[in-house]
Amino acid sequence: MSRPEEKRKAIDLRTRGFSYKEILQSVPVAKSTLSLRLRDVGLSVPQRQRLTARKLAAAHRGGEKVHLMRLERAARTVAEAEEEAKPKPWRGGTKVAFTNMDPRTILLMREWLRRYCSRAGRDIWSELYIHEGANMEAAREYWARQLGLRQERLRVRPKRPNHSTRRKNVGSAYYGTMRITARRSTLLNHRIEGWIKGLARRCGVG
Repeated sequence: MSRPEEKRKAIDLRTRGFSYKEILQSVPVAKSTLSLRLRDVGLSVPQRQRLTARKLAAAHRGGEKVHLMRLERAARTVAEAEEEAKPKPWRGGTKVAFTNMDPRTILLMREWLRRYCSRAGRDIWSELYIHEGANMEAAREYWARQLGLRQERLRVRPKRPNHSTRRKNVGSAYYGTMRITARRSTLLNHRIEGWIKGLARRCGVG
């Protein structure tokens, strides 16, 4: 195709409302050359509307592609977590447990187990670990009040004092350490392990 023929064809396609990208598929020239040849070609309102509609459609297709990519990535993450969550023979009886001395932290973890791990209140055990010689009744009352539990639902596990170390957790402000455990949570423990590994990869730390 000669240059005059290329120019006539380009102008014809442009006046029919074709985009530069579409024209370049039929007129193989540099985009800068095409732009120079078509700089004086005006477009009617319908032609401009066609170009605008095509641009919007292309943007929509691009958005759908990004959305599909996100869905595929999420599906892969879920599949990996499910695979990692399968019970492992060397950790068959591990349960989900959390220990802390701060009632707010315990409440936060308990709410997370309830809301995101589908654990009802009766499926979460609360155990108080406290050194012998401390005021166990005051500690039981304190934790029951902080956690909104009946005292009979709060198990107390006395700890034998270690005389070889100097403990700082003594005195009237010492209420022991609270441990909450989710019942029947071996599979949940592996799921959490998968979540942690997935987050670590996403953050570039594992």
